[in-house]
Amino acid sequence: MSPASDPRVDGRPLHLGSSLLDGAGLPHLFSTRHLAGIRPWRDPAGPFAAAALAFLATRRLGPEPVAYLAQVHGAAVRAVAAGGLAGQGDVLVTGRPGLPVAISTADCLPIVVYDPRNARLAVAHAGWRGTALGVAGVAARALVEAGGDPAAFLAAIGPSIGPCCYEVDTPVIERLDAAFPAAWRGWVTPGGPGKWMLDLWKANEEQLGEAGLRPARVENLRLCTACRADLFFSYRRGRGEGRLVTVAALPDGSDPAC
Repeated sequence: MSPASDPRVDGRPLHLGSSLLDGAGLPHLFSTRHLAGIRPWRDPAGPFAAAALAFLATRRLGPEPVAYLAQVHGAAVRAVAAGGLAGQGDVLVTGRPGLPVAISTADCLPIVVYDPRNARLAVAHAGWRGTALGVAGVAARALVEAGGDPAAFLAAIGPSIGPCCYEVDTPVIERLDAAFPAAWRGWVTPGGPGKWMLDLWKANEEQLGEAGLRPARVENLRLCTACRADLFFSYRRGRGEGRLVTVAALPDGSDPAC
């Protein structure tokens, strides 16, 4: 995790970042609850108020309009070359330098996958439904289909609900068992009758690995949104209290990193 030494409000960070992506020169951020001007993607005015857009521009994430999705807890991919609402889906892919792409979350995993050699970028939204559909691997394979080598990719998993706090029941386990019969038991810890603690972090890390990413090139910030009320909104802890946003953009006008 990169230091949160950027702008703060009363000593509280407005955003966090991945050291791995920072090292590759990829503009990106994972907002905290203290970044003003973030709205749900369903808001008729869109997820970014003027104050948020102005701040994003200071982080090399503007001034172009941000591309975002009507997220549906699936695994559909939308390729974009312009900002604004890109339709329904849970994975955005772009090859356009300088175009910010965004995912909204409030416990689900925001995943950034970067192909520095081929200059392409994907962002994905992964809750338990998306995980059952293998959305992390879908995002990585979208970059492979565009000509990328997954061994060269970098990925980061942002703040999201951790295995310490994510209790699920039998219907969730049934979906995971149907999709990943050989793997799902490694992602859960049994709780009470009909209850399990689900590790979405591990599940999605493994799915990225299955898609060809090297473990050393995947960074998980391992910050639980349900635990850290001081930094994050959480749907489970405080339904409807707010949304977090992950924004990234391909470097504009610079050579791709190795």
